[in-house]
Amino acid sequence: MARLQNRSKKYDLARHLETLHKVSQSIVQGVYLREILQLIVTITAETMHSKICSLMLLDEAKGELVIEATQTLSEEYRKKPPLKVGQSVSGRALKEQQPITVLDVTKDPLYTYPDIARKEGVRSLLSVPMLVKHRPIGVINCYTTEEHRFTDEEVRLLQAVSNQAAIAIENTNLLEKATAAQAELEARKVVERAKGILMRQHHLTEEAAFKLIQRQAMNHRKTMREVAEAVLLAAELKA
Repeated sequence: MARLQNRSKKYDLARHLETLHKVSQSIVQGVYLREILQLIVTITAETMHSKICSLMLLDEAKGELVIEATQTLSEEYRKKPPLKVGQSVSGRALKEQQPITVLDVTKDPLYTYPDIARKEGVRSLLSVPMLVKHRPIGVINCYTTEEHRFTDEEVRLLQAVSNQAAIAIENTNLLEKATAAQAELEARKVVERAKGILMRQHHLTEEAAFKLIQRQAMNHRKTMREVAEAVLLAAELKA
């Protein structure tokens, strides 16, 4: 019996490590965030033997959790309305910053959509928060088709996956901010060059040249960078 338990623990550990490796590889490969999140829920559902696995992100402005990725083919579940943080099991996991388990979601008064759960044939739920430097950003939910008491190993596995997911989301957000900042800097450089040309050609002040570019952008529904690039092109053609 002891030998079987040891073998089972070794299998769980191997499964745990394999799951984390797959998730980590997807992050390292730098695929798009949505693809990473989709891969995470697919791998997690397979590893946890879960009928439905979903990843929800927090909309801080609205105080809601919104489904961003799920491996289920059910359109009804995919289109499930956002969850209010203060009125749901997942919201509780987010607020308390710790895993929450529910033996039967169809009977739990805090579970928001028991009718959908019955229709989808799911019972038990494990909800784990995703944290970035102790700041909650979302949750990962795993459902089983029968009543199931999640083991400590299963909870630890989903916690580890949620940590990897949080890293992927944070890294992607930082990259997007850096890219946006770089694009803004490049746009400013182009506008500055265009201002200089307009100032020389039309004897304008710096403020007047800037307002001219701004006005043209508004009139033609273009960005200031696009107008500035047109000014630079026209100057090159005249040269």
